[in-house]
Amino acid sequence: MEIKIKKVDLEKIKALRKKAGLSLEEMARLLGYESQNGYYYLEIGRGKFPAETLAKVADILEVSINELFFENKITKMAKEQTA
Repeated sequence: MEIKIKKVDLEKIKALRKKAGLSLEEMARLLGYESQNGYYYLEIGRGKFPAETLAKVADILEVSINELFFENKITKMAKEQTA
């Protein structure tokens, strides 16, 4: 059995932000942070992206929110039952 776990792709968010020509400070301001540190900590994984913030990031970067995730596929071994 295979289980898919979605995780926020921090490297992709950073790459998309840079491609869009946005600095950490600009991104933080667009998201309503008083300083760049609040956003910076999210982008480096020191904090977790709230769903609402992630939706705003997708809008700012003009991508689907699904593009900000990657999937880990985990294979779960079924235990064999003997009678």
